[in-house]
Amino acid sequence: MLSSILLDGLLHRRFWQNFLPIPATNQLPIGSAAPPFELLNVAIGQKVSWTHYLNHHPWVLLAFTRIFSEKQYCPLCYPHIMELNAAYEELQQRGIEVLLITSTDPSQSQVVLQELQLKMPLLSDSTCRTFRRYQVGQALGAPLPAQFLIDRTGRIQFRHLFSFIEPNASLDRLLAVVDQQEVGKKIA
Repeated sequence: MLSSILLDGLLHRRFWQNFLPIPATNQLPIGSAAPPFELLNVAIGQKVSWTHYLNHHPWVLLAFTRIFSEKQYCPLCYPHIMELNAAYEELQQRGIEVLLITSTDPSQSQVVLQELQLKMPLLSDSTCRTFRRYQVGQALGAPLPAQFLIDRTGRIQFRHLFSFIEPNASLDRLLAVVDQQEVGKKIA
């Protein structure tokens, strides 16, 4: 059983490139410009940037997630992916576009998109360049999860980096940040 899992997609070049642990070191201050990137949106087959979505939404949530292959999901990230997917319409109604970023290659990502029936855009970063640009860290074959909320001006207003205590920021925590920012704008 274990040898089947290992040989059936888990042990690949990306696994070995991300095998050694590197802690999350992102030091971008809140309010700083979010690093740009362009990644393949698996559903539409085109490269997109988070800036594309800011034309239509006041907020973009970059949800870096840990998927080992189209057959192996991180047990800490899978529930978070499903929570974001279930709340996707609510998040959009609140002005938040969710971009789920994975290190799986485009063909693996296509399987993930269909298997999980994802409603949110799934962006493929099989080179892990964007994960590294955002300095989210890596361990045991995949980049670590992280979340960044970017406002309409392209500034990071929230970041959550992996920890064993809280691997992913909860939906309630993400919504609280948006609510707090929106209230602050109304007062100002």
